[in-house]
Amino acid sequence: MSFDSKDPNAPDFCPQDLSRRRFLKFGMSSFIGAIAMKQAQLMTFAQAAQTAPLAEHCIVMFMNGGPSQLDTFDPKPNTPNGGPFKTVSTSVPGLQFAETLPLLAEQAHHLAVIRSMATKEGNHERARYLLHTGYAPTGSVKHPTFGSLVSHHLGNESFELPNCININSPSFNSGFLNASHDPFVVSNPLEPIDDIEYPEQMDAHRFQNRLKMLQDLEKDFLRNRSGRSTEAHQAIYKKADKMINSERKKAFELQEEPMAIRQAYGMNQFGQGCLMARRLIERGVKFVEISLDGWDTHDDNFTRVGDLMQVVDPAFASLINDLSERELLDKTLVIWMGEFGRTPKINKDEGRDHFPNGWSMTLAGGGVRGGQVIGQTDNEGKVLSGQVSVQDVFASLCFALGIDHNHENYSRSGRPIRVVSEGQLIQPLFA
Repeated sequence: MSFDSKDPNAPDFCPQDLSRRRFLKFGMSSFIGAIAMKQAQLMTFAQAAQTAPLAEHCIVMFMNGGPSQLDTFDPKPNTPNGGPFKTVSTSVPGLQFAETLPLLAEQAHHLAVIRSMATKEGNHERARYLLHTGYAPTGSVKHPTFGSLVSHHLGNESFELPNCININSPSFNSGFLNASHDPFVVSNPLEPIDDIEYPEQMDAHRFQNRLKMLQDLEKDFLRNRSGRSTEAHQAIYKKADKMINSERKKAFELQEEPMAIRQAYGMNQFGQGCLMARRLIERGVKFVEISLDGWDTHDDNFTRVGDLMQVVDPAFASLINDLSERELLDKTLVIWMGEFGRTPKINKDEGRDHFPNGWSMTLAGGGVRGGQVIGQTDNEGKVLSGQVSVQDVFASLCFALGIDHNHENYSRSGRPIRVVSEGQLIQPLFA
């Protein structure tokens, strides 16, 4: 086994520290092979890095609980594991989705479906951490969520709106990065947004005076109590101050949209969250995540998935269509995913259990070639071809956004940690 000296999980040695005996024991051929493999990988990404970014923005739709791939993007009709849902033809000849996706099926020519995702994390929290950060959780390091990485590498500090926004529920924060890159959380897009208006009987002049007074009072306290909590406290005030005085905050005002458009997305938190994401992207926000709970379908899977897809299908389809019509899809990378999939086997409670071994993820826009399927699974859920890891996905997202996935950020203890620990570019995505 070979180790990359930049890998934070690697042992504390490097090739030049090896004694002659240890070097020979390690194996000349293995050593040279490891170097050659790494060099080839770096060359691939060096070539990729020379390409201009394909996307300027990113929207993630995250399905908390793990959606069933068999009842959405990888149906297995007429098999013991297939379940009751039939299939529906799509805008791509020969490609079929489950009948739970009739509207999105019409947008399939924009979509790339990866049917061969495989991970090792079958626990909700660990898998959710992995799918948000690209790293398995450890006790020693809190990694930044991908949205925070986008904010850090691509965001403009002077921009009036947050560069990273989460809608419906918070995900993970900016980890060892500065707390200014924490996601701004919109808990419910159907309700007025907190902290973007002056308090009653407060104008801009009085607010600035009070903000300066607060900063003066906090100087000594902050000097002696540096750390993440202090940074987060300061970041909240800075974000609020910028947004309150910005015309861009109208992105949060969904009532500006024609009712027909709002209804097309769905008059629910997820649908209106997707509409808000489009409005935020239009005004320059770099990263938006919209989440939807309820996918942990250990029992009554088919009723629950059917109900959930009545929320997802119109929102996802409207978002893709809307971005396309507004000429925003080409520069906006859109991802639909959960933390894992569900078992092909149907349990005694008419449910499906956790299944990280072979599941689906769907991407669109931002340079992604639509109308294609990557990878294949058999009727038992086993990946037959084209297996894709989370690290592969993260490396590919970085490629699309023009972020060097080999770049090293530093933890608070000074430890260098790469944006992506490993992973290969999923070349068919962009071919």
